[in-house]
Amino acid sequence: MHDLDGSMAPRCATLAQLEAIARRAGEIALGHFRSLADGGVERKGHLDLVTKADREVEAFLVASLREAFPNDGVFGEEGGDVAGISGRIWVIDPIDGTFNFVRGGQNWAISIGLFEAGRPVLGVIHAPARELMLSGGANVETRLNDAPLPALPAFEAAQASIGIGLHPSVATPDRLEVLRFLSDELRCTFRCCGASTLSLVEVALGETDGYLALGDASWDVMAALPILANLGLCDTIDWDGADLRAKLRFACGSKAFLARVRPLLARVGGGWTPARSA
Repeated sequence: MHDLDGSMAPRCATLAQLEAIARRAGEIALGHFRSLADGGVERKGHLDLVTKADREVEAFLVASLREAFPNDGVFGEEGGDVAGISGRIWVIDPIDGTFNFVRGGQNWAISIGLFEAGRPVLGVIHAPARELMLSGGANVETRLNDAPLPALPAFEAAQASIGIGLHPSVATPDRLEVLRFLSDELRCTFRCCGASTLSLVEVALGETDGYLALGDASWDVMAALPILANLGLCDTIDWDGADLRAKLRFACGSKAFLARVRPLLARVGGGWTPARSA
């Protein structure tokens, strides 16, 4: 199936292909995960790691996506950048949460998202160590391990929880302002699981009310945002002016949640835009 015409049947067929590719990629990653003592870890920067698993999984994803969708481009975290002629781009993260992966934690995932007409439109997230597959997007319902996800609960300030992602490059004053605002003004609990995709999965599962990120990349969110849009969630990314290589500062959650964090966005968000459908 090479064509995505926007109707339900082609999208479902495409999603099945993506899930099969993600499962095979997960098997490759798990092989490395079970032999972490063999090393193969490199440093891209402080607290920013890359492994043989990242590179091997990305190579597999690029080859598989090019075979399945030969007219499409592919853009990956570890240097994969293949031009296409269709205007569609598959944006991939071979292992989101590499730091967790290296430390032997289960919070890491393979992310495959489709960027079409300047928007994220389809995605698959596979966390093999947790036996979790989340998928969905435009014209395809959001499903967890092949079961439809239920509606999310309404935002309730008295028990609010937010996932946060703060890239190591983010300046200390911005980090402190995020923590101060969440503790003093929003008065909520917060989590930092070390993997953007899984932080967004927590939102999809109703475990948190939203996600705030300073310094995420397009490959961290491309799969998750169309999945979450099906559940009525919004994000603050201005895709019209976005560069797939740029670091993003954004929030994602219900409109009620975003209304509560808007004062923080004005202080640390830079080019934040009004909430819109993800």
